[in-house]
Amino acid sequence: MQLTSNRFKQTARAKLADTDLQAALNKLQTNFVKGRADRVAELDNFEAIRDAATAIRDRALAHLDVYLAEFERNATAQGTVVHWAETTVDVNRIVCELAARYGVRKAVKSKSMVSEECALNDALEAAGIEVVETDLGEYILQLAKEPPSHIVAPVVHKTREQVSDLFEARHHRPRTTVIADLTREAREVLRPHFLSAQMGITGANFVVAETGSTLIVTNEGNGRMVTSLPRVHVAITGIEKVVPTLEDVTTLLRLLPRHGTAQTTTNYVSVTTGPRRADDSEGPEHFHVILVDAGRSRLLGGDMEAMLRCIRCGACMNHCPVYQSIGGHAYGWVYPGPMGSVLTPTYAGLENALDLPHASTLCNQCGVVCPVKIPLPDLLRKLREKQFARGLRPWSERAGLAIWGWTARHPRVYALLSAVGARLLNWLGGTDKRIRDLPGGKGWTVGRDIPAPEGKTFRALYAARRAENVRK
Repeated sequence: MQLTSNRFKQTARAKLADTDLQAALNKLQTNFVKGRADRVAELDNFEAIRDAATAIRDRALAHLDVYLAEFERNATAQGTVVHWAETTVDVNRIVCELAARYGVRKAVKSKSMVSEECALNDALEAAGIEVVETDLGEYILQLAKEPPSHIVAPVVHKTREQVSDLFEARHHRPRTTVIADLTREAREVLRPHFLSAQMGITGANFVVAETGSTLIVTNEGNGRMVTSLPRVHVAITGIEKVVPTLEDVTTLLRLLPRHGTAQTTTNYVSVTTGPRRADDSEGPEHFHVILVDAGRSRLLGGDMEAMLRCIRCGACMNHCPVYQSIGGHAYGWVYPGPMGSVLTPTYAGLENALDLPHASTLCNQCGVVCPVKIPLPDLLRKLREKQFARGLRPWSERAGLAIWGWTARHPRVYALLSAVGARLLNWLGGTDKRIRDLPGGKGWTVGRDIPAPEGKTFRALYAARRAENVRK
C-alpha cells in the first residue's frame, strides 16, 4: 500500500467536503460507538477483565523471544512450517516462493492488515497469480481499486448506493440496493473462487505458544473456507500477536468482539493447528505461518512498546473525533485513527508521517476505550517531542514555540504582550464581538467564529473583581 501520510492535511480537507463520506461515517456512532458501550455494560467485571488482558499482553511482550520460540517448536511438531520475515519484502518473497513450489495459480484471501502492509496482492499479481479478496468489504475495495479505510470495517466509507453502482458495473447484473441481495450477489460470484483456488491466505488475530495454533475471528464464512478448502494455507501475522496460552486467548476474546464489532462474540472463531491429518475430512495439505517483524522489534523496550499490546479492535478510531470527521484514507497508510497515528510513524519513519502525531485533539477518548489500556495520547505526545527534537517540524512552528517559551519565562514581557493581544483580539471582533478571520490562525476560523475577549487579560479582570469585592 502506497504511503501518503505526508499529504494528510490536503487529503483531510477533501474528505471534510465529501458529502457521501460524511453520510457513511455516521454509521460509526450507531454501529460501533453505542454498540460497544452496550456490550461492555453487560460485563459486571469489565475493568478486571481489561486489567487481565493488559497483563497478558505485557507478559507476552516482556518474554516475546521465549513465547515465539515455544510457538515455533509446538507448531513444527504439529506439521506447520514456520517462516521468519524481517521485512515486508521478505514476506512477499516467501509467499511467492511457496506459490511457485505448489503450482499456485489463484489465491483467495481472508482480511489481513499485515498483508496490506506488505502490498502482497501486488507482489502476487506481478508473479502471475490471481488474488481474490473474499471478505465482503475487502472484495468491494478490490473491485473499486481502493485501500481499506478501517481495520475492522474496511468499506465503512462507502454508502450502499455506491456499492450498488460498483456491483452493477463489475458484475453486469441488474442494480439492487437491498443489502441481502448485494450480499447474495457477492457470495455467488465468490463461491467458484473458493473451490478453484490452490492457496488460502489469512492473517492471525493471535498465535498461541502452548499449542502452536493460529486463530482468526470473523463474521463471514469466508475465513473458514479460505483456511480449509485450498491445498495450501498461509497465515501471515506480526510477531507481537503471540499469546502464551489458549486460556489467555479466551480472556482477550471477551474484549475483542465487544470493542471491534459491538458483539458478545463473533460468528466464527477458527483455531488452526497444523495441516490436515489422515483422518481429517477437510483442511489444507500444507500449512505455513509467516511471523513478521517489519519494525515491531524496534518498539520493544522503548517508550512506544505499549503500542504492541494492540489487538486491532479499532475502538480507538471509532471514538476519535478526527477519524469520525475524515475517515481512514486521509491517514495515508494501512492503519488509520489514533493507532495509525502511532504505528505509521514508528513503522514507516517519523519523517514520512509528519502530521499524524498531530492528528488528534488528545481528548483521550481513544485511551479510555482501548481494551488493553494503551496510553495513546501519551504516545502521540512523545512522537511530537521526537519530531521537535529532530527538527522535523516547520521552522515557523519551531520559531513560534521558541519565542513563546522565552516569553513565558519572562513574566513582565508575557503580561505586556498578553494585554496587547487581548486588546487586538477585541478590536478584531468588531461590533458583534465575533472573530471571523484570525491572522496566523485561519484554521481556527474556517468553520467557526471565535468569541472576542473583553479586551482585558484574565489577570486584569481578576484584579478588578478583587478590588470590587474589597470595596463592598
